[in-house]
Formats: sequence, C-alpha cells, structure tokens
Amino acid sequence: MSEVSGKTFDWKLLSRILRYTRPYKSLFLLAISLTVMLSFVSVVRPLLIRYTMNNFVHASGSPTDAAYLHQQLFLFCGLIILMLVVESVFQFVNGYSASLLGQRVVRDLRLQTHKKIVQFKSRYFDQTPIGMLVTRVVSDIEAINDVFSQGFIVIAGDLLTIVVYLVAMLCVDWKITLIVLTTLPVMFFATWLFKNAVRSSFTDVRNQVSRLNTFVQEHISGMKIVQVFNREKMEMQSFRDINGKHRDANVRSVLYYSIFFPVVELLVSVSLGLLVWYGGIQIFNHSANAGDVTFFVLLINNFFRPIRMLADRINTLQMGMVSMERVFKVLDTDSVIENKGKLNGNNLNGNISFKNVWFAYKDEEYVIKGITFEVKAGETVAIVGATGSGKSSIVNLISRLYEFNKGDLSLDGSSIRNYELSSLRSNIGLVLQDVFLFSDSIHNNITLNNAAISRTQVEAAAKVVGVHDFILRLPGGYDFDVRERGGMLSVGQRQLIAFIRAYVYNPRILILDEATSSIDTESELLIQSATAALTKGRTSIIIAHRLATIQAANKILVIDHGEIVEAGSHQELIQKEGRYKRLFDLQFKNEAFVVET
Repeated sequence: MSEVSGKTFDWKLLSRILRYTRPYKSLFLLAISLTVMLSFVSVVRPLLIRYTMNNFVHASGSPTDAAYLHQQLFLFCGLIILMLVVESVFQFVNGYSASLLGQRVVRDLRLQTHKKIVQFKSRYFDQTPIGMLVTRVVSDIEAINDVFSQGFIVIAGDLLTIVVYLVAMLCVDWKITLIVLTTLPVMFFATWLFKNAVRSSFTDVRNQVSRLNTFVQEHISGMKIVQVFNREKMEMQSFRDINGKHRDANVRSVLYYSIFFPVVELLVSVSLGLLVWYGGIQIFNHSANAGDVTFFVLLINNFFRPIRMLADRINTLQMGMVSMERVFKVLDTDSVIENKGKLNGNNLNGNISFKNVWFAYKDEEYVIKGITFEVKAGETVAIVGATGSGKSSIVNLISRLYEFNKGDLSLDGSSIRNYELSSLRSNIGLVLQDVFLFSDSIHNNITLNNAAISRTQVEAAAKVVGVHDFILRLPGGYDFDVRERGGMLSVGQRQLIAFIRAYVYNPRILILDEATSSIDTESELLIQSATAALTKGRTSIIIAHRLATIQAANKILVIDHGEIVEAGSHQELIQKEGRYKRLFDLQFKNEAFVVET
C-alpha cells in the first residue's frame, strides 16, 4: 500500500482539479465574486461605526443640532445593521455556493473514479488492497470537497481581506497601525511552525486511515478464518497497534491546535492591550478620536482571524491536494483492458481456438505454456488437472479477465481482442466455485438488476435447475434478501443461484469453473441435470474436480504445469492408461472408501 507524502504545494495538481469546475462555471464565478466582495464589504461596517462615533456620538451643539445628530445617529445605526445583514447574506451565499461547487466536483470525480475502477484488469485487484480502494473512492474524494469549501477560494479571500484591512488601518492612523502590528512577526512565525507540524500530522492521519480501512475490510471479510484458527487475540493485537497509531496521529494534530490557538489569542490580546494603551494616550492628547480607537478594536480580531486561520486552511488545502494526488494516481493507472474491438459478440457461434497461447500473471513466470486446442460450436470440453496447473487461467482468458501474453485466442475465426468487450462478456456465462452474491433479493442476484429479464424467466430457469420450490419456501420467495455475500444461504444454494443466473442470460459460451466441487450429493444431482439442459446447444468448457461429472464431455483436456499432457474422450483416456486414468482410479477408490465407511 502506497503511503502519502507531505509534499510541497503542486500548482499543476490544483489546475487539474479546477478543470472539473468547467461544467459549473457560473457557480465557480459566483463563489469567487462573492469572496472578493466580502473582502471589501467586511471593512465597511467598522468604517461606518468610526464615522458615527466621531461625528454623531461625541459631537456637541445647539438643541437643533442635537435633534439633527440624533436623526443622523439613527440613520447610520440603521446603515450599520443593514451592512451586517448584507454581509451575513453574502457569507451564506458564498459558503453555500463554494460547498455546492465542491460537492458537485466530488460527485463527478467519484463517478469517474468508480467507472475507471470497474474497467481495471483483474491483475490490478490481485495486487491492490480493497480497503485502499474504498478509502480512495470514499474518504479521499470527500476530502477534495474541502479544497473548495475551506481551501483556495477561502484562502484567496482571507489574503485579500488582510490587504484591505491593512490599507484601511493605515489610512485611518498609520501610527496606531504600526503599534497594533508589532506582534505580527511573532504571529507569522508561530503560524509557519504550526503549518509544518500539522501538515506532517495530517499526512500521518491519512495514511493511518488507509491502513485502518484495509485491515478492517480484510479481517471482517475473513472473520471465519480468524475464528476457526483461533486468531482472535493475535488479530486484536494487530488491530490495537494500527488503531493506536491512528490515535497517536490524531492526538498530535490536536496537540498542535491546542498550543497554536492559545498562542494566537495571547498575541491578539497583546495587540489589543497595546492599542488601549497607545490609543488612550492619543485620545488624552487629542491626537486621535474615540471612533478611531473603536475602529481599530473592531478590526484587530477581523485582521488577525484570517492570519490565525491561514495555517489551518493551508493545511486543509494541502491535505485535499494529497487526496487529489492519491485519487488521480488511480485515474492515471494504466491497467484498463483495451476495448478497441468492433465485432459484435451477439453473433457468436461459439467456436473457440487456442493457438500456442502463453500467459503469466507476473513478468515471464508463465502459468500457461503454449496451449493449443479447439472447441467447436456446441461442444463440451472438460479441463482437469491438479490445483495450480492453470485450469482457471485458461477460462479467464476467454472472458478477457486477463490478457494472454503470446499466441492467439480466437472466437469464430477472429481474435478475441477484435470483439467489443461488453458484447463479448454478455455472451459468456461464468459459474465459479466461489459464488459471489450481493446483499439483495434472490431475484436481483439472478438478474443483476437487468430489467429486461422478467420474473417469469427467472422462475422458469429456477424450475430447470430444480430449486423453484426451495426458493418459494423462503420468506418472501424470490424477494428474500440473501444479505452480504449470500450469507443466508448454504454454499450449495448459492451455487444453484449462480446456475440460474447463467441460464437466464442465455450465453453462447458457458464456463463452469469447478462449479460442483463445494456442494453436497443431492445438489450435485440437481446441477448435473441443470448442466445438461444448460450446455445443450452451447459451447461449454467445464473445469471439473469430480471426474464423474464430465464423462459425457466431447473432449477432456488434462493440464499439468500449464501444458496439455493428454486429450481425448473419457473412454479414450481410460484406455490410454495415462494420467487421467490414474486420477480417475484414485478418485473412484477414495469415493468407494467414503461410501463403505
């Protein structure tokens, strides 16, 4: 699992994420415009208060003048309240538009990432922890929202606000401004230290979150193994270590915040104290007005607040950038199956031809070595061999779950790569030994939410397989929720559901990858009957563990270490007295021994 580095700011990365705002240009411009307007509007209210105090609160004159002053005071107080309302409305619209923009970008990015992931080669998933991908699609992309709601737009607004405030203060009284800003160098130094420290801790937090997600996902999925092998205490210790590192990373960030913000408040208080001291002297000497000092009191918090938040916002932006980098690394991964074919797989007859095909999962460590054989349309070919001999690898190549390295694999005389991928796979039915069912109804697991397949078709397929009555006995029948990975059903029942799934899709090519190795004898009899109906008129390849189930196959291939060592019908291979005959005799004796005992 790749770890995140606390790298410096990457403008190219920011420009890339900004390209996702193009469909929402008006929303983006609204957020930018309001940010700029707020920087100027926010200083108007303190200026109005200064003007009001200097001209209408401390002014003196005749009773006529007093009435006028009261009238003007009332008017300007109304203006001040109006500016407060306007500023509040601007802040609301600005915050909402920036967050809305971020959420829309997050939605588009998440859809693009998911679309890319589902196109990855199976090899990518073999090498990548699922928990890490979950982190990329969920929490990493969600962190990108902060780039818009708390990131560069807000930072730009804060910097502009600081400049506007500084100019306003210098215009009112440059001497008081210099006195107030004497703590500014210390503030900047503290902010710089805080930024670097928190960036490091945030980076560690994101890495620990990824590790935590990966560990939890893998161990909950493999909980049966943990429990069967009494690994609860050991795995709990591993989880305690990972969780402890996650806690420590978060505690460090909390510690930095706990130190930084009190320091900032202390510096603000020092500035305020200097202002009261110097401003009081100036008022006493009639060198300054009370309105001027009040103006500076109001602006001190408003001036230092953006500086205080700047470090936090920069770290938020950088962590969003780190998340961007991780997400874009997934998007830039060149592990997508090529889909340049134009042929329509719906017109397949089902002729399969392997010609000197070589395949390796890694580099040149070949698991299939020069395989050559043909399967004519409508034929059934069985493949047998020891575990790890390359049987499943052969059928995975037909579905293009993996790509062969050398040789040629063709369907109906055309290279398999010339077929459009989705139409090819829609005409290949695959039933695996390890059946995966989603947390959904039996009907939806059979149809995979394909509205073109009716309930009538599903029930007809279930009757062919012989499990219609069993399904009806379940609560809700075909609407029974099988829960995650089909946990409410037995292994054999899940296998039968997979057979129905393959049947209703009516594929031209059927692949059964040890589909009967994990089921009981009664279920096997049902599946043998269903297999006969399902393979009729279709090209079928059956990887078999139980040799008794493949005796009717047109051809049987015996695979050893990625090579075909024997080929022929059941009777031909029995007469050869070769490897198949030894496997058959050994299995027959074992089954006879089990029956006797």
